[in-house]
Amino acid sequence: MEQPQGFELIKYKLKFIDKTYWGVFIALALFAVIELFSASSTQVFKSGSFFGPVWHNFRFILLGGMFSFVAQLFPSKLVRKVGNIVFWVSVACLYLIIIPGSPFVSRINGAERWFDLFGFRFQPSELAKLGLIIVVAERLSKAQTDEELVKAFYTTLGMAALVIFPVLLGNLSTAVLMASVVLMMWFLARVPFKYIGAVIAIAVVLAISGYFIVEYGYVRAHRPLTGPFKRAVTWVNRVDDFIADLGTDKSGSDSSAPLVIDGDNYQKSHANIAVARGGKAPWGVLPGNSVERNFLPLAFADYIFSIIVEETGLIGAVLLIVIYMVILFRACYTSSRYADYGSMLMVMGLALMLTMQAFISMAVAVGMGPVTGQPLPMVSWGGTSVLVTSLYFAILMCVSREQNELEARVEASRAASYDDVPKVQIEN
Repeated sequence: MEQPQGFELIKYKLKFIDKTYWGVFIALALFAVIELFSASSTQVFKSGSFFGPVWHNFRFILLGGMFSFVAQLFPSKLVRKVGNIVFWVSVACLYLIIIPGSPFVSRINGAERWFDLFGFRFQPSELAKLGLIIVVAERLSKAQTDEELVKAFYTTLGMAALVIFPVLLGNLSTAVLMASVVLMMWFLARVPFKYIGAVIAIAVVLAISGYFIVEYGYVRAHRPLTGPFKRAVTWVNRVDDFIADLGTDKSGSDSSAPLVIDGDNYQKSHANIAVARGGKAPWGVLPGNSVERNFLPLAFADYIFSIIVEETGLIGAVLLIVIYMVILFRACYTSSRYADYGSMLMVMGLALMLTMQAFISMAVAVGMGPVTGQPLPMVSWGGTSVLVTSLYFAILMCVSREQNELEARVEASRAASYDDVPKVQIEN
């Protein structure tokens, strides 16, 4: 089959772009623009511009969409090579911002997660998530024997630990999310379960031990915790609050008692009120009619799903859940027919990262999990997160396009082979 060249090659590739992923991308962009317009009232007040906050995100969405359109035409092997560079750059940035007194760290909303380089700020943890998935998929896919697979396991374990440790110091939920995706990729790569189980057991023991040390050594003793793990007190308090909510004896409580909203439960209480208002009708109170957007400090970011439920009710919530599930189902379909093992692992890792982050963010917003601070991919207000999510889509669409091209070439070759079969005339 003759290979297209130049502009014909671009036209050939555009013919096989994945319309399903583009539909999901556009749907999430519409959710973002509509809901950010409603949820960003506090940002409007601070900026003094009615359209400023929405325009901020729309620019990043537009830039991410244009980049995704171009990047989907590149070969996936090039993506994996660039992914290795992204991984090591993100690791360097992560360690630079945890150095005490580092000039590269920027504090926003009390968190020191942003890398500042001559006024350009971004979250290295977002790039680290992307880079980690790519390098883990690359290393695991090269293993041809059981011995090589075990060696790849230890290599990826070391790389995961290298990048997760600095992330853990500032953002526990992101570190847990990254570790969970790596565990699932090991499972998909058929790493022996005794190795995966050992990692899980060690992590559980460390987590439980750390919880009790901080709980009884600092929280209940009212002692301040300093050093690199100073945020552990915040994590333990959030877990304690969530456990307390689960253990509340509702049968013995006074349902007529008024709800007392204080500094400890302010965000959670107003998020629950938003969900309750949205539950009064299947379609909610309709976009633009949110009340809780004026009370939730992070309604445009961590708690935007609460505003979505308030304004669109069960219909909007279910629709958004389905949209994120389509990402995972489409990734399963693409990877199941793809011949490149490394691309298959990469696609599944990216899809798992997106969907798991989305469900964690939604669970927290409706009170089904402790506060984590995870943004809703593509929908929450942000810059780095929107661009990195667009990169996820670009890679997913790149691999899917290659698969569509491969199938077209196979079909064309099969049809050509049929034409080459000599026609035999059978005489009576």
